[in-house]
Amino acid sequence: MAKLAFLGLGVMGYPMAGHLAKAGHEVTVYNRSGAKADKWVSEFGGKAAPTPREAASGAEFVMACVGNDDDLRSVCTGDDGAFAGMEKGAVFVDHTTVSARVTRELAEAAAAGGIGYVDAPISGGQAGAENGQLSVMCGGDQADFDRAAPVIDAYAKICRLMGPVGAGQTTKMCNQIAIAGLVQGLSESLRFAEASGLKIEDVVEVISQGAAGSWQMENRHKTMAAGEFDHGFAVDWMRKDLGICLATADDIGVSLPVTALVDQFYKEVQGMGGNRWDTSSLIARLRR
Repeated sequence: MAKLAFLGLGVMGYPMAGHLAKAGHEVTVYNRSGAKADKWVSEFGGKAAPTPREAASGAEFVMACVGNDDDLRSVCTGDDGAFAGMEKGAVFVDHTTVSARVTRELAEAAAAGGIGYVDAPISGGQAGAENGQLSVMCGGDQADFDRAAPVIDAYAKICRLMGPVGAGQTTKMCNQIAIAGLVQGLSESLRFAEASGLKIEDVVEVISQGAAGSWQMENRHKTMAAGEFDHGFAVDWMRKDLGICLATADDIGVSLPVTALVDQFYKEVQGMGGNRWDTSSLIARLRR
C-alpha cells in the first residue's frame, strides 16, 4: 500500500480517489472547494490538505484530475504546487485531458526535480469512475508506468502504456474523435426512427445486435429518447477536448472534417443552454 495524494474531486476524481482509499492506500486529497474535500474525508477517511503542495508532501504518487491546461499548471507549479512538495523519486500521474504540449512542459519541470511523470487520461465517464472500470491510456517512461500501474488498477478496466510522455493524451484525442462522430450518427439514427413513427426501443433492440451496435447505443438510447441529458460527460468539456483535437490536427497536418462539424453542433447545443448536458444531447438540436 502506498502514500498517495489526489488533486481534484470532480465527478471523476471523487470516486477515483475513493477507490484508492478502499484499496487500502493512505490518501490525502486536495480540492479547490475545501467543503468537497471535507465531504470526501467524511465518506472515505484519509486527510484533506489546503494546498496541492501540502497534499503532495511525502507522497509516493500524486494523482490529478482537474479541468484544463491552466488548472493543471496551477496545481503542479508555483510555491503551493504539487511539484514543490514532492520528493525525488515520486511519480506524478495526470488523469486530466489536456494538450500534449502542456503535458510535455510539465513533464520537463517534473524531471528537473527528479519527479517521474505519467500522463494518463481516462475514458469511461462518470459511471466508469464510480464502478472502477475506466480505460486509462498512458504516456511516460516504462519504469514510472510500471510503478504507477498497480495503483491505477484500483479504478481501471484497462491501463496501457502507449508511448513516451504525451502519448496518453494523443490516444485520448483518438478516443474523443471516435466518440464525436459516433454520437452524432446515433443521434441522427434515433431521430430518424422517431420521426418515421418507429419505436426507438424496438429499433435499437434489432440494430444493436448487428454492426450498428455500440456502447453509446446500449447505454444512452433510452435517455436520449426521453430527452434526459444528465448522465455523464458535459458538453463544455467535450468542446474543450475537441478543441485540443482540432488544434493538434492542424499542427500535424491531419484533416478532421467530421470532428470539426460535430464540434459546431455541440456549440449549437451550448447555445440552447446545454453546457452541462451530457454529450448524448446532440439529439436535442435535431428536435428543434
